[in-house]
Amino acid sequence: MAGANNSFSEGFILMGVSDHPQLEIIFFIVILFSYLLTLFGNSTIILLSCLDARLHTPMYFFLSNLSSLDLAFTTSSVPQMLINLWGPDKTISYGGCVTQLYVFLWLGATECILLVVMAFDRYVAVCRPLHYTTIMNPRLCWLLAAIAWLGGLSNSVIQSTFTLQLPLCGHQRVDNFLCEVPAMIKLACGDTSLNEAVLNSVCTFFTAVPLSIILISYCYIAQAVLKICSAEGQRKAFNTCLSHLVVVFLFYGSAIYGYLLPAKTSSQDQGKFISLFYSVVTPMVNPLIYTLRNKEVKGALRRLLGKGRELG
Repeated sequence: MAGANNSFSEGFILMGVSDHPQLEIIFFIVILFSYLLTLFGNSTIILLSCLDARLHTPMYFFLSNLSSLDLAFTTSSVPQMLINLWGPDKTISYGGCVTQLYVFLWLGATECILLVVMAFDRYVAVCRPLHYTTIMNPRLCWLLAAIAWLGGLSNSVIQSTFTLQLPLCGHQRVDNFLCEVPAMIKLACGDTSLNEAVLNSVCTFFTAVPLSIILISYCYIAQAVLKICSAEGQRKAFNTCLSHLVVVFLFYGSAIYGYLLPAKTSSQDQGKFISLFYSVVTPMVNPLIYTLRNKEVKGALRRLLGKGRELG
């Protein structure tokens, strides 16, 4: 096995859409545009959360964590995608592929946990409003954020290391846009049933279980919102929670589809385009979802732009 895997010191070939070369320039333009929007949108949220005192709240602390995560998540894969789509060279070094595997899985698992943390924050805000500042104190916020990042890292170390032990036996062509666990399992020439079982169990823990917790918390939130007397109060609570729910379903839906389907039986094209969705599309739309329906963020942006014009 070691001998077989040593042959990969020269790297792997990321196939992407190389079987449809006429689509490569279209994918390059779309992915580049999406990446630039991702950089701009998430950087704006981080900047506003840091500079505007009115956004120094637990909700925006976690939102800036999500934006930081999305920036790193998309940057771990998109630049390599763009390089491979631009020219004839589709290779990625062995070290680059391994790094991408670890980092991509780390950030993806972290987002799974962070979305649960954000649901807990919304639960406390709506269901325990009088105790919100006491419960969601800075110490707890930092602790919850650390649990999310370290939990994701632990998952990545276990899953990625386990995947890299598979005998690859000369298969260098990764039929995907990036190096990720399902795509690497498909390269193996031996029995991968144990790896698929571990992948499914870990992914169930990091997707189905958190998603269930989020949905249960939103059942309590819905009950609390319906008890609010004023229509304005109901609308504000509904808008804040709806943004988070849309992000949850986009991320978890694509992750469950991409990781919980059997690695060797799912369609190659379906798998690679689902990977593209949660690595490119989701990080791009997250800031749009949170800003387009959020008066506080739009107000902070107007104040920042107003100060910029005054200084100019």
